[in-house]
Amino acid sequence: MENQNIKITIIIAVFNGEEYIENTINSVLNQKKEIDLIIIDGASQDKTVEIISKYKSKLHRFISEKDEGIYDAFNKGWNLADSNSFILYLGVGDQLKELPSDDKFTKADIIYGRVILNENTIFNSKIGFKLKLGNTLHHQALLVKKSLHPTSPFDKQFNLYADFDFNQRLYKQNFKFIYDDEFLSYALPGGVSAVFDEQQSLKIVKKNYGVLFSVFAVIYYRLQNLKNLLM
Repeated sequence: MENQNIKITIIIAVFNGEEYIENTINSVLNQKKEIDLIIIDGASQDKTVEIISKYKSKLHRFISEKDEGIYDAFNKGWNLADSNSFILYLGVGDQLKELPSDDKFTKADIIYGRVILNENTIFNSKIGFKLKLGNTLHHQALLVKKSLHPTSPFDKQFNLYADFDFNQRLYKQNFKFIYDDEFLSYALPGGVSAVFDEQQSLKIVKKNYGVLFSVFAVIYYRLQNLKNLLM
């Protein structure tokens, strides 16, 4: 793929996000690369739609209608994206800081980077065995070729961790993941997945890797809890 043919689509999902939506939009529009920005609003009842409307001429698509949650919104956006694009999805309040260098797009199926979680913590996404047990990738710094999964990728039964399920399925198919240290985003603290739901995470592991790996995952979670307590 030649550099000039690189297409990037960013999907923002929002519901009643008047406090943060403008920062998220501007973090995308301020990038130096050409980007198709899609915003899926869940029929907000505050000033969110009014704020988004100011940027309508700069958006690839904008939909405001009731949905079934953030992953339903992401699925809608995914289906609207061009088939040859790399897709990144943000929640309201998240911010894109820096996109990968062009050469990474020519080599990768999926590009992953780093995510700022707070003033003192940067999450360094990783690919490897641990992804079979827990989510070692943050969606705010993850670009996936739409051609790898042309239709809705998120299983809505996993209302908290459908992105983890998708990441595992991508990993199982041996697609080419490439890390870029320059690729950086910010994740707004909190959100629906702020408190860890062990049962849903284990259900995903069992679905994708079987009962044995779900047992390994329980041990992994216990060790992580112990590590956090000792820190």
